Amino acid sequence: MKNKQGMSWRTAFKINNRAISLLYKAHPQMVLSKLISIIWSSLTPYVSIYLSALIIEELSTSRNPETLKNLVLITLASSALIALISALITKWNNSQSAGMYFKCEQIFTKKLLDMDFISVDDTKTHELLSQIRQNQNGGGWGLYRVIYNYENLLYSIFTVLGGITLTISLFTSKVPESSGGYVIMNNTLFILLVVIVMLAVTFIAPSLSNKAGSYWAKNVGAHNLSNRLFGYFGFLGYKREIATDVRIYRQDLLCNKYEVNKDDAFRSKGIFAKLAKGPMGLLQAASAAVSVVSTGIVYVFVCLKSWAGAFGVGMITQYISSISKVTGGVSQFVSAAGDMKNNAVFLEQVFKFLDIPNTMYQGSLTVEKRRDRDYEVEFRNVSFKYPGADTFALSGVNIKFKVGERLAVVGMNGSGKTTFIKLLCRLYDPTEGEILLNGIDIRKYDYLDYMMIFSVVFQDFKLFSLTLGENVASGSKINEELAVDCLQKAGFGERLSEMENGIHTYLYKDYDKNGVNVSGGEAQKIAIARAIYKDAPFIVLDEPTAALDPMAEAEIYSKFNDIAGDKTAIYISHRLSSCKFCDEIAVFDHGSVVQMGTHSELVADTNGKYFELWNAQAQYYTA
Repeated sequence: MKNKQGMSWRTAFKINNRAISLLYKAHPQMVLSKLISIIWSSLTPYVSIYLSALIIEELSTSRNPETLKNLVLITLASSALIALISALITKWNNSQSAGMYFKCEQIFTKKLLDMDFISVDDTKTHELLSQIRQNQNGGGWGLYRVIYNYENLLYSIFTVLGGITLTISLFTSKVPESSGGYVIMNNTLFILLVVIVMLAVTFIAPSLSNKAGSYWAKNVGAHNLSNRLFGYFGFLGYKREIATDVRIYRQDLLCNKYEVNKDDAFRSKGIFAKLAKGPMGLLQAASAAVSVVSTGIVYVFVCLKSWAGAFGVGMITQYISSISKVTGGVSQFVSAAGDMKNNAVFLEQVFKFLDIPNTMYQGSLTVEKRRDRDYEVEFRNVSFKYPGADTFALSGVNIKFKVGERLAVVGMNGSGKTTFIKLLCRLYDPTEGEILLNGIDIRKYDYLDYMMIFSVVFQDFKLFSLTLGENVASGSKINEELAVDCLQKAGFGERLSEMENGIHTYLYKDYDKNGVNVSGGEAQKIAIARAIYKDAPFIVLDEPTAALDPMAEAEIYSKFNDIAGDKTAIYISHRLSSCKFCDEIAVFDHGSVVQMGTHSELVADTNGKYFELWNAQAQYYTA
């Protein structure tokens, strides 16, 4: 990604304002606590500065004991009150700001859950999200940085406003006419010149720092690539699922080229090392030097005026402290504004992701919850092409099946079987044709309502590191009796009886050291129990047993056929022998249904695709 150097300040602030509005909408307490904390912490230091100046002034002039006592008591009381309120605000702010990373992730996760599945399934979506996370995790850019930039910006504004109130008299106080040449400091043009010099120096320092920071945005591609390499190869040893391969093939040696490569972006000969030695380092050094010059100008001007008799010693403390805060606030403002402009480039990617449109029609009809489960589904001349693809994944599919039927879908890899299921469940919409439920186009039904009539065990199903019961119920509210019954029906009863905490046992050890690891076959049984628990009229098994041997797969399918009862069951399998019991078998080839019929009918057609597949598999099980 290249930095848009031509981005205007107006555009940059517009993007940042949209980002802070997004954060406020998602987490209002967090933003409000930050705002109040900023106002309080930026203004309260001036109370101490003002009272300290009065005490010093009194000590250097009249030294009235009563006045000093009152000033000290007021100072102590105000300090105690400020400290108390500061502690309460800080506690509120810290509690609301905790887990900032996860609060940003929640926004991205919510978008993914609300997004059309066809967009979720698009690799471009995940490439974009990966870039956003790399920007955030590597350099802290993007949404994560917004709240801190606004914190710095607002803090600087209130700091400047508070400091100005204690600084104005520095420029309005007059040097006595008897001070000789020092009276020039009363001249309006001289005062204006001093103010201009102070502001110029104050602006230059953060501008130089921002210029140095812009090199990160310019070279974000190199930064992200190195960060991704580190994130993968640096943690290779932590990945349990590849531990065996790493050791057998000494794949840890693959990491060496990245460990010893000094030309990597973060290494001693990398691009950022060269920039640090060159322009970035020089700009940062110049920024620091200019900041020192700014402090020197403040001290010289205040001390000369006091020396000339414009005010007493006590006011020196007030003016130096307040004007230093003003210049520091201005510097912080420029720095924050510059950082916001640099960050706007990364925020554009964030909103490119968040603005991915939903194009699927959601529908409004309610799916009738029929007790007799009398549903009929029909694919009518359905074709589907993935976004950006040149060829159809499915072409001219016509299938009709009713409640209680057992339909097997078979075919070689890439023949369109899983795409067929995803269209049936309306994860995708057809490119051509229509899918009907009881004679009505499924696009007219309420989207979520329609999906509730399906229980699917996908081939790449996932279990969570939560309790067994939560995995079965897909939620925290569990009908324990039903969950146990479903697990027993799925063949998990024996293992369940061995678990000390029953369905309250955690799976895996991510969150509970006493969690249990389950085998692939046991995980499949839990996934099947989850499908049974949902009690939907349509049950689909999309090759969830592909890792099992044919006999074990046939056993699970046969048992599940009894479990399905009056439900409509659809089975997808590479192994044709597993689906012999089905009422009908649909044979897919190159995205089309080339045959339909029972096992005996299809195997009798010696010229058909099913016969070819059956005999290709049968040769491995015959002498």
